[in-house]
Amino acid sequence: MAVESAPDIRISVRNLWKLFGNNDKALLQEDWVKTASKAEIQEKTGHVIAMREVSFEVAVGKVFVVMGLSGSGKSTLVRALNRLVEPSDGIIEIDGEDILQYDNEQIIAFRRKKIGMVFQHYGLLPHKNVIDNVAYGLEVQGMEQLERHKIASEILDKVGLSSWEYSYPYQLSGGMQQRVGIARALALDPEIMLMDEPFSGLDPLIRREMQDELITLQAQVQKTIVFITHDLDEALKLGDHIAIMRDGAIIQQGTAEEIVTKPADGYVKEFVRDISKTKVLKVGSIMKKPKATIQESQSPAEALQIMKSEGLDYTFVVAETGELLGALNLAQVESAVEKGFETSNRAINKSCPRVLKYTLIDDVIPLVAKQNTPVAVVNDHGILLGEIEQSSVLSSIASS
Repeated sequence: MAVESAPDIRISVRNLWKLFGNNDKALLQEDWVKTASKAEIQEKTGHVIAMREVSFEVAVGKVFVVMGLSGSGKSTLVRALNRLVEPSDGIIEIDGEDILQYDNEQIIAFRRKKIGMVFQHYGLLPHKNVIDNVAYGLEVQGMEQLERHKIASEILDKVGLSSWEYSYPYQLSGGMQQRVGIARALALDPEIMLMDEPFSGLDPLIRREMQDELITLQAQVQKTIVFITHDLDEALKLGDHIAIMRDGAIIQQGTAEEIVTKPADGYVKEFVRDISKTKVLKVGSIMKKPKATIQESQSPAEALQIMKSEGLDYTFVVAETGELLGALNLAQVESAVEKGFETSNRAINKSCPRVLKYTLIDDVIPLVAKQNTPVAVVNDHGILLGEIEQSSVLSSIASS
């Protein structure tokens, strides 16, 4: 049996603390502080806990979403990842190097080449046009105008703003300005992108559009992203992995499915109580194995015998490799037998609907609603894994 290799870890944060106050590092040497509440520490010392023993890992090319209400510590955390905020204690390893040990020169190089940041407020330079805003970081690095404009133009095309290169920020909508902010971060080609509530100032419709565009863009660029939000729907939509913060601590982290179906405590349970499980559960969780399948090499007569013995009106045809080739219904097979066909190929419906196992149930409801027959579930290579029926989808909706 093959063992799946562990993912490459790009960001590793361990036991990170941040106390705002004049004596934070010394205070953390006192044992009582580690178990005291936020209110107790503030009352006794005047220090405010912003992060408490925060630990997590982010794999290469994944989106890690940190979610919490105002004051939970999420923005302090994201700023600590590029040392805009200096932690009081702990370790932040990026590709195996503890950046808390970096000197000023190393931090400057790190910020310029390794990591990019997108803020809630776009921070565009009003006197520069779009292409020069996007190319600004490259200009700071000393790159010639022709080269930096070439890079900026390519990035603007990716974010759908290629026709706005010479417009100015005041001529753009909020969503377009935020795209410029994302393009500016991407122009430096950082391995890591930090996004601090980048869509929270946008209207709901534009916000959803920006979320969709980020998903599409991430499929192309595959950056490692730490995304901060106070919106659970946004977290569930964007995150490969989600952490929920409260009072400076991470109280639960996991996949969207784990967060919604297995809340760690009453606080998380309250957060997710209005979330339909169909928005986080994947098709693979409700699929079942077909009673029988027909091999490509089997004749219509053999197919008919199998379907009748299993009481099937409909089944799938697979190649020797397990790849889904199509589907057969009983009437088609009976007709093929009557006509003396040697193979079932002419009777196969090769355009039968199919979905990937990691497709969200919510996304397949319209497809399944139109079908009177099971829908095939396949993997990325087209191998048949199972099937889903209307009844299974309806049951998942009802249980939500």
